[in-house]
Amino acid sequence: MIGRLRGELVAKHPPRLLLDIGGVGYELEAPMSTFYDLPPVGEQITLVTHLTMREDAWMLYGFLREEDRALFRNLLKVNGVGARMALAILSGMDAQQFALCVRQEDVTALTRLPGVGKKTAQRLVIELRDRVGTMPAGSPAGVASSPSTGSGEGSALIDAIGALMALGYKPADANRMARAADDGTRTSEEVIRAALKSVSTP
Repeated sequence: MIGRLRGELVAKHPPRLLLDIGGVGYELEAPMSTFYDLPPVGEQITLVTHLTMREDAWMLYGFLREEDRALFRNLLKVNGVGARMALAILSGMDAQQFALCVRQEDVTALTRLPGVGKKTAQRLVIELRDRVGTMPAGSPAGVASSPSTGSGEGSALIDAIGALMALGYKPADANRMARAADDGTRTSEEVIRAALKSVSTP
């Protein structure tokens, strides 16, 4: 089991990133809660990871914080929640916000996340309310303190649209959300954050 990786950040195209470790490139998928705090390409980072093995593929997921990985693993145990939905949930709210929603049984807030209907939101509350209080406190696995930089004005919007689609939004909705959040100066991560915030705000 691969539980932790440290190496050079080679590429980041939400929700995918590429890590170089001793000349070997590890491709991972990560939630936006991790992408928001990634350093620029070329910096060293440490990620805690979760490996999922399927018949057709092995998928590696990376997280900057242990609490995010813990929530991801708890989400996978909920009936009807797969890795894609778990990433979408962690992209729409961090582990602490999610725990608060579950404790307060805020089904409405949970249904604003892509792919989460009322029945799924109710299952999340019922099955996770006894677990969210036991998740580890958040602390970065290890990341340089440099601010995140975008991939350029021209590609920021395209990357943001692609990331929103990968999180489960329909192409038309992803396009509309990203364009509404893009002011021409934001990085792709900033556009995605603003787009997701607009959906989660009542």
